[in-house]
Amino acid sequence: MARITLLDGSIGQELMKRSGDVPTTIWSIQVMRDHPGMVRDVHEAYFRAGATVASTNTYCVHRDRLEKVDLDPELMPSLVEAALTEAEEARGADEAEPTGRRIAGALGPLEASYRPDIRIAPEEAAPKFAELVRLMRDRVDFFLLETVASLEHAEGALRGTAEAGKPVWLSVTVDDEDGTRLRSGEAVADLAPLVARYAPEAVLINCSRPEAVSDGLRVIREFGLAFGAYANGFTRISEDFLKAKPTVDVLSARRDLDPAAYAGFAMRWVALGATILGGCCEVGPDHIAHLAERLRAEGHEIV
Repeated sequence: MARITLLDGSIGQELMKRSGDVPTTIWSIQVMRDHPGMVRDVHEAYFRAGATVASTNTYCVHRDRLEKVDLDPELMPSLVEAALTEAEEARGADEAEPTGRRIAGALGPLEASYRPDIRIAPEEAAPKFAELVRLMRDRVDFFLLETVASLEHAEGALRGTAEAGKPVWLSVTVDDEDGTRLRSGEAVADLAPLVARYAPEAVLINCSRPEAVSDGLRVIREFGLAFGAYANGFTRISEDFLKAKPTVDVLSARRDLDPAAYAGFAMRWVALGATILGGCCEVGPDHIAHLAERLRAEGHEIV
């Protein structure tokens, strides 16, 4: 039986549902300003469900994203501080269970998600990731590079975290119809030289349809590192979302991906050798709770 790291599920989507606010391009940032404590509550819900990792609410905290909505980019340190504090408070909320809980510093894409057509050279991207690393590294257990859509994106993010002094997990997003390819159309297998050069601790797939994940994992497991996945619950990434200022309300949630169905996919990933599981957009605390139960029922240990 395997030792499984159980990540949390969606942060941004869960915040939107709980707040009832109209989504914007940076709604997860706005929540921290408009609803103090809500991020902590979401983290606590995932810990209660059985997750052992809280991913910080910093996916959208990039200078370029703040500038796009006319927010002062100098707000970035205070936003990072707020996100870290809420994660730390959630980790220590249950005195009976704080031991072993970890905090992952989440680093999302520059500019926008699922947009490999937005080209940012690695030498330009790396300092932007490195700035976030400096703000977060003393208070996180590892860094999670999320929704990496191209080889160029991967190199910039890995270069920017190379001096982090903490483990780095690289998580890529794959084509919803062909899990062996990144959103850019490049082969997942072509990540191998970057993985060898920068030596992340783990390689994962996130924010992709669960049906596409298994094929991608069969490629990634050949890298010889810890691997896993946390898929989304969208029907697909629509053309409307791939525009200049997308909001999540143009995407549709699946009706067929209840907690049992999602756990079924995840157990197939475990059968392939995955030891890191969780959920992305539209995968909430109920999904994680059911997955935790399923893992324990089949004799796996959650760590």
